[in-house]
Amino acid sequence: MSATDVLTVAAEGGVVGDGRTGANLALGVGLIAVAIGCLALARPGGRISLGNARTAAMSAMAAGLFGAALAALHLATSSGGPGTGNGMVGAVVAIPLGLIAMVIGWRALARSRRVERTADRFDREREFESTS
Repeated sequence: MSATDVLTVAAEGGVVGDGRTGANLALGVGLIAVAIGCLALARPGGRISLGNARTAAMSAMAAGLFGAALAALHLATSSGGPGTGNGMVGAVVAIPLGLIAMVIGWRALARSRRVERTADRFDREREFESTS
């Protein structure tokens, strides 16, 4: 089974379930991505110990992209309109949620780079002071 077939089956609600399953999956992935992005954004300040902030930021960006793509695929393959029970409204909400997760992840990645550069600069200054 190719990746396109897997995404199509997931967007259509999978083997078991109604038409809203794909939209609910996209919403869940988007919410998890936003949560990971927020934790990664708080990490460089030292408030939350999540591990590597760069890895968390990239994970939030990837999950947000996956959630938005899954929601767009669900919108493209679902029949009917809003209010028919096919999950179109959920998919419409999941697209901006995935994009928000990507922006938060991008900001966390930029912040982690800035924090690493600042830490490197202070390490070099300490090295210079100790050799003098």
